[in-house]
Amino acid sequence: MKLVFATHNPNKLKEVQQLVPNQIELINLETIGCTTDIPETADTLEGNAKLKADFVTNNYQLSCFADDTGLLVNSLNDEPGVYSARYAGTQADSNANMDKLLTNLSSKKDRSAYFQTVIALNLNGKTHIFEGKIEGVITASKRGENGFGYDPIFQPNGYKETFAELPLTIKNKISHRALAFKKLITYLNSIHVTGEK
Repeated sequence: MKLVFATHNPNKLKEVQQLVPNQIELINLETIGCTTDIPETADTLEGNAKLKADFVTNNYQLSCFADDTGLLVNSLNDEPGVYSARYAGTQADSNANMDKLLTNLSSKKDRSAYFQTVIALNLNGKTHIFEGKIEGVITASKRGENGFGYDPIFQPNGYKETFAELPLTIKNKISHRALAFKKLITYLNSIHVTGEK
């Protein structure tokens, strides 16, 4: 079974490939010749995931799933949320996003936060939604070299390490994205789809 993962991010593709069973051939946007930066203009994570999946399904007639992930900080009214990837501006990188978040949190006592991933799967003419969530705290400074995005400043509850300090094998078991994708994979395994192009 061939499925398009609507992402240009090689880190996300690598992470998800380790979760997908062998009978599913996972391909990304580059593989199908899609170089478009699909607009994420919805005001919710679910809305953005649907936008991306629908773009591929409508333009390439392929089964597809897309995800959108946000980091939501309780004391900042759930910022950066849906704007996580462009928190410090559309041209900003992960370090700039983390720096802005740490600055905005500098006077806050409550540093609790959670990561949430929403996946939209377009398959056989229907859309299915899967969610994953993990709670934790924002650290005072960046720690670790693994992962990407906000991983160096997010410490999941029950661990002393940040996501960027944890081995990928552990992160892939506990992360918001892993939890959402496990639900996706369980669903795909349960329907035993064959003959998908």
